Amino acid sequence: MVDNIIDILNKFEPISLKEMDSVSLLDRIDTKFMFRIDKLPLFLEKISPLYRVLDIKNIRINNYETLYYDTDDFFLFLQHHNGKLNRYKVRNRRYVDTNLNFFEIKFKNNKNRTIKRRIKRENLDIVLKDDAKDFLVNNSNLNPESLSAKLWVNYSRITLVNKFSKERLTIDLNLNFRNENSTISYPMLVITEVKQDKANRSNFLSLMKENHIRPNSISKYCFGLASIQQNIKKNNFKYKILTINKICYGKD
Repeated sequence: MVDNIIDILNKFEPISLKEMDSVSLLDRIDTKFMFRIDKLPLFLEKISPLYRVLDIKNIRINNYETLYYDTDDFFLFLQHHNGKLNRYKVRNRRYVDTNLNFFEIKFKNNKNRTIKRRIKRENLDIVLKDDAKDFLVNNSNLNPESLSAKLWVNYSRITLVNKFSKERLTIDLNLNFRNENSTISYPMLVITEVKQDKANRSNFLSLMKENHIRPNSISKYCFGLASIQQNIKKNNFKYKILTINKICYGKD
C-alpha cells in the first residue's frame, strides 16, 4: 500500500519548504475528514494535476513526533470534550526528516478559526523550558507551571498545496499514540485536513462530497487520550471512537 502511495506521489509536482512559506496559514479555517487507507490511492490519483506535494530531499511522506502537554486533571482535554471554544492545545513538535523542533500553541476561537503560534527550539523537550514558558505566558492565559507532558502522537504526513488557491491539504497516516503506560496504533486510518484562510471552493472538498465522505471534526490529542487514558471523562468522544472503528475495521 505505501509503495503504491509513493508511486502516485511521484506524479505530483514538488514544492519546497521555502516555497511553502507563502501558504503557512497560521490563522485559518480547518475542515477535517477521516477514511480508510485503501481509498487514498484513488483520491491521490484524482487530485494529482491540481496540487503540489512537499518534497524534502526526495522524501514525500514525512514523519512527525508530537508531545502534548496538559494539567494533571486534563483541563485542556476537558475544555474540548465539553465543547468549549476559545480553547488551547500546547505541544512540542519534531519534524523528524529535517530535525526541526517547534514549541506550538494552538488556539481555537469562537469564530471557528484556528490560530497557531510557535517558536523554534533546539530540541523536543519533555519538560517545558524557560523560553517555552515565556512564550506560553505571552500568548495564552495558561500557567506553564501547571502543565506537564501527557501524550505522544506520532504519524506520517503528506502535505499538498493547491496550485490555484491559497489552500494546504495534510494527509496523516500511521497514527500512533503513546503515554507512560500504553501504546495504541491505527494503521488503517487516514485523517485529512483542508486548511484555508477563508471558506473557498476546494478540489479536495469537492472530491470528498462526491464520495459521500462528510467533514468530521477530530483532535488527534483528544482522540488519542480518549483511546489510551484510563479514568478520564470521554462520553462525548465515544461516538467518534465508534466511527473510527467502523472506518478501520467495519465494526462497533
